[in-house]
This record gives sequence, structure tokens and C-alpha cells, in this order.
Amino acid sequence: MTDRAIETRNLTKRYGDETAVDRLNLAIPEASVYGFLGPNGAGKTTTMRMLTTLTTPSDGTGTVAGADITDRDAVVSNIGYLPEDPPLHGELTGREQLRYIAGLRDLPEADAEDRIDDLLDRFSLSGDADKRISAYSKGMKQKVGIIQAMLHDPDVLFLDEPTSGLDPRAARTVRDTIASLADGDATVFLSTHILPVVDELADTIGVLYDGQLVTEGAPDHLKSRAESGDERTLEDVFLEVTGGIGDNGDERPASTEEA
Repeated sequence: MTDRAIETRNLTKRYGDETAVDRLNLAIPEASVYGFLGPNGAGKTTTMRMLTTLTTPSDGTGTVAGADITDRDAVVSNIGYLPEDPPLHGELTGREQLRYIAGLRDLPEADAEDRIDDLLDRFSLSGDADKRISAYSKGMKQKVGIIQAMLHDPDVLFLDEPTSGLDPRAARTVRDTIASLADGDATVFLSTHILPVVDELADTIGVLYDGQLVTEGAPDHLKSRAESGDERTLEDVFLEVTGGIGDNGDERPASTEEA
């Protein structure tokens, strides 16, 4: 890997005449948390799909963990990805699902079992690990999705709404896990509408609006008013740079992501 875990140059995605992501430039260092914000339809999911090789860019370039995003095998081997709806097999138990993922990742069986047990315990799923996923609550499914995304200890972890459906205790576990990953040598690309989570964890925040990166910086820098020294909330900043109105007509960020 280079000293930049994620880097893009004029990354663009068009669908016919519509531009979903417009000339996006990112330079995200290793061992950091990047908070990726934006209202519904801003292009966040499309960006994550390009960076994880699930969607081909229309223009521009990008690298993740030192690999070009056009080289799927090289990128996928170094990343973990939690989409908003984790891909799970309802007929499997939680433990079977994680063993299946460990096999896809070619993890040695003994190492995989130890790591699965450790993560199930960390996320308070040990007691339900041998129940079918179809019987899990949304929050339990979300926990399994998070575990399988980080099971192979990836260099870069992409998380789309990781605390969705979680109770406060589980959400705190996710936040603590993200912080500990970045304290190591992993990079976390975090997309969420829960602004306090980003404010607490992110080293750098980028706000996407209408496919373009409209502001970027450390949380304290974004919240400060240079002319007066007064500090705004992150919500103030978000509303200011995205036009001030959420997608539901309210003056606050929307609560769901685009499809």
C-alpha cells in the first residue's frame, strides 16, 4: 500500500444524461476514518460502489489499498464492504454464514474459527450464532454483516450506515470497533446520516451534494467560523453546504440513503 489508502482523480459516473458522481477527487491517508456525508441521492452509494469495484466509472481514475479500481481481484482482496443491506443467506445460521465468508476469503480454518468466535462475542451474538439468520432481527443481521466485512482484517473497510437498526449498546460496539481499527493500520470509509457518529470518529469529513464534493476537512475545522471563532454544529455545516433543506422538507439531514 501507499501512504494513501484511497485516492481518486476526477472520478465520474454517468447514467445516460444524468451524472451521479461528478469529478470526485479524494486523497485519504492510511489508518484514518473518513466520514462521507450527503443527502439522499447525492451519489454516496454510487461512489462506494465504484471504489469497491461493483460499478465501473464513466471517467476518471481511482486506487484503493494501492490497487487500481479497474482491477477487481486486487482491490477486493484488500477491502471489506458493508452495504446498507448486508448480503446474507437466511437459511444459514450466523456461524455458518461467517464460515462461508471465511472460505471465500481463503482464511485458514483454525484462524477463522478463532476470529469468528472473538467477533461473535464482541458483538454479543455468541448465544444466537447457531440460529438461522432468517429468524434474526434487523439489528442482529446488521451485526453479522459488519462481522463478515471485517472478518479477514482488511486494509480498507467501507461501511454504509453501519449502526442502522442497532440498539445503543451495539451501536457503541460498532463505534469502538471503528476507532480501534483506525488506531491500528486500517482505513475506514464511513457513510452515515448519524452526524454525531461522524463527528466523534472521523479524522476528515467530506460532504457530497449533487454528485460533487462541496466541502472537506477535519470536524473541528469545518465547525469553526474563521471570522468570529464561534463553533457551529456539524448539522449546521451540513445544512449550509447542501442548501439547508433535507429531502423530507425538513431543515435536517435525511435519514435514508439512495438506492
